[in-house]
Amino acid sequence: MSSGALAGLKVIDVSTLFAGPLAAMLLGDFGCDVLKIEHPQGDPARTHGPSKDGVPLWWKMIGRNKRAITLYLGSPEGQDIFRRLVRTADIVIENFRPGTLERWGLGYERLAADNPGLVLVRVTAFGQFGPYSKRPGFGTIAEAMSGFAAITGPPEGPPTLPPFGLADGIAGISAAFAAMTAIHARQSTGRGQIVDLALIEPILTVLGAQAIIFDQLGRVQARTGNRSAKNAPRNTYRTADGKWLAVSTSSHAIAERVMRLVGWPEVTTEPWFRSAAGRAEHVEELDGRVAAWIGQRNSAEVIEAFEQAQAAVAQVYDIRDIFADPQYRALDSVTRVPDPELGTVRMQNVLFRLSEGAGSIRFAGRPLGADNPEVYGGELGLSAADMDMLKSKGVI
Repeated sequence: MSSGALAGLKVIDVSTLFAGPLAAMLLGDFGCDVLKIEHPQGDPARTHGPSKDGVPLWWKMIGRNKRAITLYLGSPEGQDIFRRLVRTADIVIENFRPGTLERWGLGYERLAADNPGLVLVRVTAFGQFGPYSKRPGFGTIAEAMSGFAAITGPPEGPPTLPPFGLADGIAGISAAFAAMTAIHARQSTGRGQIVDLALIEPILTVLGAQAIIFDQLGRVQARTGNRSAKNAPRNTYRTADGKWLAVSTSSHAIAERVMRLVGWPEVTTEPWFRSAAGRAEHVEELDGRVAAWIGQRNSAEVIEAFEQAQAAVAQVYDIRDIFADPQYRALDSVTRVPDPELGTVRMQNVLFRLSEGAGSIRFAGRPLGADNPEVYGGELGLSAADMDMLKSKGVI
């Protein structure tokens, strides 16, 4: 058990793949007792990505800090067991298509009758209502429909999707926040509630002011590659030794420092240079100067010069660079976790640091059904014969 800030809260994670399980993982990182319920054949996440010696590596992260049990919710016996487990839960996270829990007799009204304080977090592609609510969907669909893909990639190229679960990741973090918002509200109302979270909405929010700009000015943001539509210079630049560096000049002061550094101080007196919008209109000239200066120097020289000028720059990292970087090491951003199957493994640490009630990774993702005996025998009081019977019927 954990002494983290959320210790004492019980979460049941019956979601699959990424957004819902990520939300449960984050809650578990900060002390919630998370019970992961999987189909007896295993969560699909166990088959995603590489494995080592038959052990799924992605699962080791997304399943961390979760006790693992198996249960088939499509059976009457499984539904009865689920209702018993939910009676003592604070939060349930699910991502079935709308109506699925209700069809199984596990809708919120039924669950809340036994547990009025229950918070049910429902993560779907399109939400619980509306013309698309019954459609299947994944993060890729949200990345396309949110407008993200439309503004990502070079101007002359196709819309570009991220090579990882971006929409799912944003939705997972949002779902964890939503769950705790509902738990806080419970303190004053004494009642739980339903959280309806659609994958298409959190990513739409983080895309910024596109909606109000279109509403008020009728403008549609175009693809600009690594450049910014709002400011310049901002891009990735190749150094003489073949490295790629990212430069951002979001503030006027930083933009001035960069242009002085690259040998064009007089441009900082131009009237248009005073605003981000003005600099964006002169992106070709600004970008050209920065690219030429950086291209004549090796990466270490450029980074040192930028640091001395107090301007923002970073090397474009891959995971090898992240493992070696001293700032990541100081923060312990990639931490070591003991694991009985793989020995010590390294994975991303908890999302943030607290001065009190800090989060921790107590264990990595556990084998399928590893906690069936503890939960079914120890907590629900089922006998060995009961469990054998349920196993023979495919319920657990």
